Amino acid sequence: MASTTDYDAPRSPIAGDDSLEELQARRASTQSATVDIDELDLAENFELPGAEQLDEELTMTVVPMQADEFRCSRCFLVQHRNQRASAESTVCRDCS
Repeated sequence: MASTTDYDAPRSPIAGDDSLEELQARRASTQSATVDIDELDLAENFELPGAEQLDEELTMTVVPMQADEFRCSRCFLVQHRNQRASAESTVCRDCS
């Protein structure tokens, strides 16, 4: 079982009074020589599967909203009018 700690008790003095120069020298000697690698550099070399197909141009015909359709005011999808939550509503059944 873990022992309890009395946080109000006076603290014991820190063992070993190291000078500022000694602490800085110790800190400098323990630092590793790692180089920070930018995440953007890693992303430039990363290729997605099927990336060779991205050069193809995608074309799609856009059909304007029909008279029997409405745009849901919550999800902004164009739905057929029978998908309305109620007759006077501008919200689809999925969002209500």
